[in-house]
Formats: sequence, C-alpha cells, structure tokens
Amino acid sequence: MEVKIKVEKLNFYYGPTQALFGVDMEIPACQVTALIGPSGCGKSTFLRTLNRMNDIIENTRQEGRVIIDNQDIYKNGIDVVGLRKTVGMVFQKSNPFPKSIFENVCYGPRIHGTRDRQVLAEIVENSLVRANLWDEVKDRLEGSALALSGGQQQRLCIARALAINPEIILMDEPASALDPRSTAKVEDLIGELRKKYTIVIVTHNMQQAARVSNYTGFFYEGRLIEFGETQKIFTKPDQKQTEDYITGRFG
Repeated sequence: MEVKIKVEKLNFYYGPTQALFGVDMEIPACQVTALIGPSGCGKSTFLRTLNRMNDIIENTRQEGRVIIDNQDIYKNGIDVVGLRKTVGMVFQKSNPFPKSIFENVCYGPRIHGTRDRQVLAEIVENSLVRANLWDEVKDRLEGSALALSGGQQQRLCIARALAINPEIILMDEPASALDPRSTAKVEDLIGELRKKYTIVIVTHNMQQAARVSNYTGFFYEGRLIEFGETQKIFTKPDQKQTEDYITGRFG
C-alpha cells in the first residue's frame, strides 16, 4: 500500500476548544477513504486540515504533522496556494460561481496563469468528460452554471476541482443535498476517479461509505476510534464503539 497522506499526532483547536485529539492516519494513494461518525465528531475539521482550509478561520491552530508526498504541509514556508492545487476540494453544497459553465471550469487554471483560449478549452472539455458531465452540457458551455440541476452543479464543482490537475480530492458530504439518482451518479464518478486520484470523503451516510470507499475511519468526539479496510470496519470492527455506531446503537 502506497501512503499518500500521513497524519501524525494531530491536535486541532478552535480558540480554547480542542476539536481533534492525537489523530494518526495513513491514507493510501489512489483509493477512496471515507470518514464517518456522528455530527460534530471532527471529521470535517480533519478533512480541512489536509489542505489547510482551516487556516482561513480565525483563532485556530494545529499541533502534529500532516505529510503529503514526504512534505510536512504545516512547515514554515509552504506554498499554500500550491498545496491547494495539489489537494482539491468539493463542498457539501454545490457552489458554482454565477458565471458560465465554461468560466466555472477554467477559473482555477486561469488563476494559475493559463491564458491561451485553446488550452483552456481543452482543459474544460477534459475536466467535464472526467466528471461525466460533458455530454449533458457540451452544447451550452456559455450558459449559466446556475441553470444546471443540483446533481449537475455538484459534478460541475468536481470538474472545477479536476481542472487544476490535483493529486488528491477532498469531498465534504458531496451528495448530502442530492436526490437518489444524482447521488448514484456522483458515487459512480467517485468510483471512476479513484483510478487516478486519492479521494477522501466525509459522509454521514454509512451505506454510501460502504459502497464507495476502500478504507474507512470512524471518528467520535474528536478522536479517531478505528481505521482500516472498509469491508473489515463494516463487518468485523475491532472496537465495540465502532460496531455500536455502525449497527445504529448510538449516533
């Protein structure tokens, strides 16, 4: 198993309140890792430590290390813009910009200096193809992204993340606001993307975690209770707390 992200003794604080306690995790490359646990258990906070999105929240701090490709992303002098190019993110609520479909997808490459319209057009097409959206939108690229359905908007946001050519994609409950058919499309897409990308997904839907992930981490009250292969976590967990959560005895 090739490790893509190594987390060591990670503590995280919102002001005086500690939200994560001594988390250790090795996230494998080109696999889907699901993070499960009750609301408020720290899974989204943990996800955001992997590309330093928590940095934009005032009065937060972390202790411990997050190592991506042998580089500690919290060391002084790290290029955070470059980090977020490597580690893309898709949020719970689809958040397309009030621009055209084309402009949404090429937003990231433009910020990173790509100006050639032909190059941008190729990036847009490739990203939409990889997001399984091209056939649905190729004739209306100049139309507003806000006119798309909820499921299409979420796949557009995934295409936008892919456009900057990341190696890792973080997804924070990407299907929680979608209907079952759109959810299935996003799950199928995750299955396709893991051939090339390392994916970490927060989900409150345990059936979804079981369907899409190779590895699962169970969080409770800021602590990682158990981490391992998804099939084992869901059928024969080592910790009774994990078993109680998965079988619905609490949470």
